[in-house]
Amino acid sequence: MDNYNDDIGELNKLFYRADNQIKDGLIGEALDTLTQIIGQDAQFGKAYNHLGWIYETKEKDYQKAEECYRLALKYASDYTPVYLNYAILLSTLKRYTELEEHLDRALKVPGINESKIWNERGIMSELQGEYADAISAYKKSIQLSLVNEDIERFEESIKRCKKKKSIQEDVD
Repeated sequence: MDNYNDDIGELNKLFYRADNQIKDGLIGEALDTLTQIIGQDAQFGKAYNHLGWIYETKEKDYQKAEECYRLALKYASDYTPVYLNYAILLSTLKRYTELEEHLDRALKVPGINESKIWNERGIMSELQGEYADAISAYKKSIQLSLVNEDIERFEESIKRCKKKKSIQEDVD
């Protein structure tokens, strides 16, 4: 049992190293570190989240990113960052039905940042031209946020949607 705990401790240290490498822009090094973690423990879910983020944002390999996010959800379903990252990928891919289901599941995860999840719902609705739904979601984001900068961004999103809604009504 002690060896198992020692192994997990070492993998966590490697994970935090990879996290810092990403923050420092050392993407290649982070990729190597994350691959090392997966090589030692193929069920270390948090590492898959970070790999998914690299594949999505740096490599633009959305298929690999999705595979990694799905593995992160499978092996680390309590790791909240993966829910937002996977939501952004689904939005990028315009897979709105899956995205809506994913956001509903995410809201049930303890510790999830509900404000950011509602913001993603707002973005999803806005991209589909459902401006009233988007405005409602952005308002919910504001209600749940404690970060002034986020609140200001959500307010700007509401203004943008109101403008788009007005233009849409003029066209119709």
